[in-house]
Amino acid sequence: MIMIEFACHAWSFPDLTLTEALGTIARLGFRRVDVGGGQGLSLTEAVRRPRAVAAEVLTDLALYNLTLSDLFLMLPRISVAEDARRLQEVETFKALLPFAAALGAPGITVSPGVAHHLDDDAQAVERASASLREMTAAARAANLPLSFATHVDSMATTPQAAHTLLNAVEGLTLTLDWSSLVYGGAKHEEIARLIPRSRHIQVRSAAKGQLQTTLERSKIDVGALIEDLIVMGYGGALSITLIQSAGRHKATRISPLAEAAALRDALREARDLILSRQQG
Repeated sequence: MIMIEFACHAWSFPDLTLTEALGTIARLGFRRVDVGGGQGLSLTEAVRRPRAVAAEVLTDLALYNLTLSDLFLMLPRISVAEDARRLQEVETFKALLPFAAALGAPGITVSPGVAHHLDDDAQAVERASASLREMTAAARAANLPLSFATHVDSMATTPQAAHTLLNAVEGLTLTLDWSSLVYGGAKHEEIARLIPRSRHIQVRSAAKGQLQTTLERSKIDVGALIEDLIVMGYGGALSITLIQSAGRHKATRISPLAEAAALRDALREARDLILSRQQG
């Protein structure tokens, strides 16, 4: 029987250092956490001193009894037309692989590339695909799964765009940001079809045209989401990933502590109800 585990992204608390964010997430009752660059985690230092920087993060994870559920490296310029900038992102990714391996990351998430105007769309898809193909091969050689995230302002703002990139790159998987696709107007069933191709899934309260709402105003059916994950055999973590850029994409300003706790409880309640129903 599938038991969905919940995680929280350290980026949900951008005003805190990484150590402080990890402590906060642990006190909220999470045992799994997503980590990315920033909050005192310098990717430049991670390239220069991969084992030492990984050891610092692992020490904090152990202190708070947390397990890493994802490493998010962003790198959004993999789709740009300028060869030098695009290739630099790919080389930075490769240079970060020793850090990811030392950290014991269960997988790495990157951006699928920044979005482009329609007149450059096909060429941008090919550039992003070529970059992701090279990155996937490098990650595979390091025994690290690679996925890209669906997100606004990127090359994967719709379920179809995500499928296009996945079909173009063998071995590439998805970090499914459920809320970003809801923001773009995708139906639940369209998003759910991406679950079997997803290595990792992120969620926050959202609605069409609103990248973040409070739980009370959210249009995401958490019960249907959890049931689909269980039925489709999703074995990864479901990570609460909040944003603090209020106003951008009509994101509501929220209290990260209160919203993380409320969404945590709603997800747990839905999971436990479905599991108890399945057990008869």
